Amino acid sequence: MPSPPHRTAGRPVTARLTQALDDGPMSRFQWGAIAICVLLNTLDGFDVLVMSFTGKTISGEWHLDSGTLGLLLSSGLAGMALGALLIAPQADRIGRRPVILAGLALAAAGMLLSSVSQNWQQLGALRLLTGVGIGAVLACSNVIAGEFASRRWRGLAVSLNSTGYAVGATIGGVSSVALIDRYGWRSVFVAGGLATLAVIPLAFRLLPESLDFLLSRRPANALSRVNELARRMGQPDLSTLPDKEPTTLTSAAGFRRLLAPDLRRPTLVLWGAFFLVMAAFYFVTSWTPTLLVEAGMSATQSLTGGTLLNLGGVFGTALLGALAARYALGSVLRTYLFVSAALVVAFASSTDTLVLAFCIGAAIGVAVNGCIAGLYALTPSVYPAPLRATGVGAAISVGRVGAIIAPTTAGWLLDAGWTPLALYVTTGAVFCAAGLLLLAMRRQQPTVKAARDAEPTPSSA
Repeated sequence: MPSPPHRTAGRPVTARLTQALDDGPMSRFQWGAIAICVLLNTLDGFDVLVMSFTGKTISGEWHLDSGTLGLLLSSGLAGMALGALLIAPQADRIGRRPVILAGLALAAAGMLLSSVSQNWQQLGALRLLTGVGIGAVLACSNVIAGEFASRRWRGLAVSLNSTGYAVGATIGGVSSVALIDRYGWRSVFVAGGLATLAVIPLAFRLLPESLDFLLSRRPANALSRVNELARRMGQPDLSTLPDKEPTTLTSAAGFRRLLAPDLRRPTLVLWGAFFLVMAAFYFVTSWTPTLLVEAGMSATQSLTGGTLLNLGGVFGTALLGALAARYALGSVLRTYLFVSAALVVAFASSTDTLVLAFCIGAAIGVAVNGCIAGLYALTPSVYPAPLRATGVGAAISVGRVGAIIAPTTAGWLLDAGWTPLALYVTTGAVFCAAGLLLLAMRRQQPTVKAARDAEPTPSSA
């Protein structure tokens, strides 16, 4: 008996479903999935920067020196690198959704336990644990947002995730002042932990599993889960799934696959770009308030400059996504990198004029946050579905190494006699180097084929 008209067996319907996801109009369901990912990143923005909000108070209460406080600030970033490297790749084997839920649970536990820590060693270990959870969530939520977006809106979808991160950082900075003044620094960790805990059931109910994962890995009940997603996107059901291609992609094999001949070049380019951009980004965000004080501004004025960086990030990431919907994402990202290079040099030369420095500082926030968002948006499109979370997690981990090294290196260079202007000029050169490095992506021919091809062509990279 022939199949009903709305069902067609085999690969053609599967191809039609993935093509509808790639090239069709965005459904409410798809935008809803992206909105959940943005919410997760908003919480992560708060949780990641909580030490920045509370560090001065904690340092005073426990009489910590600058080196110890620096370790506490770095412990969360180190945890994020571990989470992106070790936990996020499991999403390519067990699914994006369970890894995100596990990461949220780890982050919530780390935040709540941090609120009762009794010394800096305990707090450092718990910040590491929190970072592991956040690293897994950030990597996988960027992947799943990109996978549920159409090709046209994919850049915007992933950029909105970074916007959520900047919003969370801004909300955290503003709310922490009131919480610390009234309840002490521990209340900031409690607030972040409870908010993260509260979103777990929401994510459990509303966050869908990736269609790409279901088609490529075939977990239990894959056909019914694919059809549920198809119906929610307004597409016809499938009667069968195409034959599953054999795979033995273990964790070790996954990382080796990133450096296979067809992926080696884009992988190394992305790793280099992530390292350079995150090093420059975290130098700017970590040292700008301190260097503004050294330039003669008051502590309040320096904090205002730091806040403008975060506020600029909200607009910068959203603007990048909007531009990427109209122009090639790679071209937009390279423009952001070169503009960032010019702005950081101009900023270092403008600190004697308050209004000009604040205006350029806000523009830097727009540009450098857009650079991060652009890399997050570009990376998932380079890898096939069975390797996507592994590829994104590895790139983020390499970037976190730069993020950890750069602030400490800047401190050493200042102690060695470097001027703030020299540091900002060097940072500008780092942004330029990343932009030039990404030019290599234009010459990379797409060779990876997956259940859904999402690789950048020479014109789109």
